[in-house]
Amino acid sequence: MDVVIQAALVGLLQGLTEFIPISSSAHLELAPWIAGWESDGLIGSLAFDVFLHLGTLVALLVYFARDWVRYIGAWLASIRERRIGDDPDRRIAWLLIAATIPAAIIGFALEGFIEQVFHADNDGARLAIAGFLVIGAVALWLADRFGGQRRELADLTTSTALTIGVSQALALFPGISRSGATITAGRALGMSREAAARFSFLLATPITLGAGLYGSRKLLTEAHTGTEWLAIGVGFVVALLSGLMAIGFLLAWLRRRSLTVFSLYRVAFAIVIVALVIIGR
Repeated sequence: MDVVIQAALVGLLQGLTEFIPISSSAHLELAPWIAGWESDGLIGSLAFDVFLHLGTLVALLVYFARDWVRYIGAWLASIRERRIGDDPDRRIAWLLIAATIPAAIIGFALEGFIEQVFHADNDGARLAIAGFLVIGAVALWLADRFGGQRRELADLTTSTALTIGVSQALALFPGISRSGATITAGRALGMSREAAARFSFLLATPITLGAGLYGSRKLLTEAHTGTEWLAIGVGFVVALLSGLMAIGFLLAWLRRRSLTVFSLYRVAFAIVIVALVIIGR
């Protein structure tokens, strides 16, 4: 049952780090290395990865269910009436679609190259992840420190939405963080902390769904035992529940506090990675 425990721990990591801007890819990439787990076992399989992301996708859909019902209704109304007008829900719905397109195109074009270079099981790739963690930390701190608090979600413009959408593609580099990149872009463009995080989470829904569908096309090539499917199910449930907690925690945190603590954590994690590489972990 060790694989079930591993799946639960990785599911917890996925749920927490997918939404908190500390890079889920860095944690998931390095957890087996730090813990000494087999890199070619269930934890590294496509099925496990797809179901982990499905867990966080369901967390997004559950947490923002009312928002999505409202935005989808507004989007359908805009098509039916052939106008967006001054309705902020209609505008946000279309901006979510527009902001998803650049990340999808860039991700499809660069996925293979980045997978080969930065997801390799060697110290060079690990040091690159540490570097991306620090770069993301500095960018997040600067944007939060000097970004304004002028814009809420209803004030979102086309240029701001597209810029945030493009920034999502940076998450292809392990250590950057999808939520970190999009929240950083939002803060740099003057969005309030909570508004930047909320748009980041809404924007994560279609891109996570697309990535899951794209990855699931290869699932039939994998075969797993009953225990492994149990572990996959456990990972899914833990990722879902911890994802719900992480979303609620971050939105509540950002109503009163800054993003500095997450920048500091990223730097500390990068230092740990470099130290482990130096001592030959």
